[in-house]
Amino acid sequence: MLSFLAFIGMSTVVIVTPGPDTATTIRSTLLAGRTGGICTAAGIAVGQTVWALATSVGLAALLVASAPLFLTIKYLGAAYLIYLGILALREALWPAEQGSGIAVESHPYSRVSPWMAFRQGLISDLGNPKMAVFFTSLLPQFAPMGGSTFATLLALGTVFAVMTFLWLTFYAAAIHKVRNVLQRPIVHRLVEGATGTVLIALGLRIATEHR
Repeated sequence: MLSFLAFIGMSTVVIVTPGPDTATTIRSTLLAGRTGGICTAAGIAVGQTVWALATSVGLAALLVASAPLFLTIKYLGAAYLIYLGILALREALWPAEQGSGIAVESHPYSRVSPWMAFRQGLISDLGNPKMAVFFTSLLPQFAPMGGSTFATLLALGTVFAVMTFLWLTFYAAAIHKVRNVLQRPIVHRLVEGATGTVLIALGLRIATEHR
């Protein structure tokens, strides 16, 4: 029980620390409302569950050990984050619509479907091989001796994914509550610019940092 509580505590610290998942969820919420943010959070959680499954069967460890495969996924994931960041910066500099006061509510909510939001979250998470490093180094520390390693690692990874989903869902709901302010043209462009800059910076960091 103490080991599980320690896992919950460490996971909470990791999950609430802003990163690519948070930035992607924020952007989806701005473009598609609360539903879009929740769908992105679901995609991220599914991606984490896939990483947990890969860790449980040993595939994540093989990925970490294979430099070419690890680098391929790392660069693809970094490129995707940079791509999302460029889209956000383009929206900040050349918005699709201009308004005199508050942006039309249907404008930002009509360009990203729930499936697209889910896909963005899934690709963003699966394209981050650091999740493989993180899971292979974190989960075994909390697996009890003598238990089923596969079942335990998968269960811990699933718990982590559920916690991530709940936190990002809360994030999406909080942003949705202030959507009227965030939809004002000037504010919207500032937020898009900041989000795009963060996504590009995160993509560059993933691409350039060592394991």
